[in-house]
Amino acid sequence: MPRFAANLSMMFTEVPFLDRFGAAAEAGFTAVEFLFPYAHPMEEVRAKAAAAGVEIVLFNMPPGDWDKGERGLAALPEREAEFTLGLEMALHYASCLGVPRLHMMAGLASASDRAARQRYRDALIEASDLAGTAGVDILIEPLNGRDMPSYFLDSFDLAAEIIGDLDRANVRLQYDIYHRQIMHGDVLRSLAALMPIIGHIQIAAVPERSEPGTGELDDAWIVSQVDRLGYGGYIGFEYRPRTTTIDGLGWVKKMTSGSALAT
Repeated sequence: MPRFAANLSMMFTEVPFLDRFGAAAEAGFTAVEFLFPYAHPMEEVRAKAAAAGVEIVLFNMPPGDWDKGERGLAALPEREAEFTLGLEMALHYASCLGVPRLHMMAGLASASDRAARQRYRDALIEASDLAGTAGVDILIEPLNGRDMPSYFLDSFDLAAEIIGDLDRANVRLQYDIYHRQIMHGDVLRSLAALMPIIGHIQIAAVPERSEPGTGELDDAWIVSQVDRLGYGGYIGFEYRPRTTTIDGLGWVKKMTSGSALAT
């Protein structure tokens, strides 16, 4: 049976961030993910997760100034020093929170820019080296241009090429089914082909990024095939509930008889 993680940046927003750990646990989740923890002291985040009995499976490295539209630093040559500081902060949080994987956001840059490509590669090597000593995986995620225009990593082929060229055990693909469908389609075949390099999977309905099962794909079937392909990690629910978070969990409870949220 697949295992599911609630994304606390998008789900359970009916309550403040630190209260979402308990809300997720009450809904049956034993794992969570989120975008960024840095607005909160790491000890508070750790205490809330421990009190709720949930595992934190993923969060993102600092993206720069998110409120001003920045979406990562890795591909920006002029932000190298800031990237390193952010990497060190992320690993400090990961160590405190016991988190085994970090998503390295690329930033807004052209994938055809040679300087950006070289800087992204160098940043990924730096992150892999530092994270490797801590037993942490570095994930890279292609993002569609409709939701994130001008994002550097805008292709699954490019992501797979970079991962293959570096050939580092702790550099993995973050495969978001929502982004894949918008960018390329062919979800099931690509899942099978890319499974050897996938480190984490996320899901949301296309095109509105709402609950799985409310869009153009048969999300329940896709999840069943992910399980058949032997994926042993978590599937993150990175979607925006159409109404309340709890009401939006009906599809997965029905699919799994309510048993897979906490397994």
